[in-house]
Amino acid sequence: MKILVTNDDGIMAPGILALYQAVSDLGQVEVVAPETTQSAIGHAISVNTPLFAHRVHVNGEFHGWSVDGRPADCVKLAMHELLEWKPDFVVSGINAGANTGINVLYSGTIAAAVEALFFGVPSMAFSLELSDKLDFHRAGRIAGSLFRHFAAGKPQPSACISVNIPALDRGWPRGVRVCPQASHRMDEHYVKHVDESGRTYYRLNGRLPEPTGDTHSDLAAMRAGYVSITPLLFDMTDQNKLDSVKKLGWPDSFS
Repeated sequence: MKILVTNDDGIMAPGILALYQAVSDLGQVEVVAPETTQSAIGHAISVNTPLFAHRVHVNGEFHGWSVDGRPADCVKLAMHELLEWKPDFVVSGINAGANTGINVLYSGTIAAAVEALFFGVPSMAFSLELSDKLDFHRAGRIAGSLFRHFAAGKPQPSACISVNIPALDRGWPRGVRVCPQASHRMDEHYVKHVDESGRTYYRLNGRLPEPTGDTHSDLAAMRAGYVSITPLLFDMTDQNKLDSVKKLGWPDSFS
């Protein structure tokens, strides 16, 4: 088995070390990850700037490629240039913080996993809910177990799974729930500041909402202490609205 490991927290982040350790005994494993933290960067890629990549040794555990780009850059560069083989799977994470609901649109962790689909490689993105103490060691054990089940199922090349692990301060998760994304918007606001030069600037602050009345989403499952598993698509077409939009009387020509 050939596995590419990546993330959005940076190649030196504890989450990627835990994920590497979780899958390193399964075959050939290569790590290609951002040089620095790329949280909430979404599916951005580097087009007008060069990408620099170099080998680094991480915590005495593995050598990997450090790329001064985005998570999606890392997967794309790995596929085209850095790997000598095409991976059977791409795993991304373990992210410090949940990627439930609309966060999947912002998340670099998710973007790296989705990028793998463009190359016909099934993928998983792992995220750990924030808490006072992030236990990446136990999260890695959970991720490793889930990945083994995923790989054993011989998933299609279009399979992309988002996994959210609940905070482990209270102990092991209660189980696993396969569920859709929550549709709640973030509970967020900007904090206004003034710098030493008198210029006004803003910092975004926010948190995940409480899933009031919601019992079936990824956010609700995680809040209830379950690992949430959500299959994702990169095709954002709203198939249910295609027919109604066709009936809006669009012009036949513009001459």
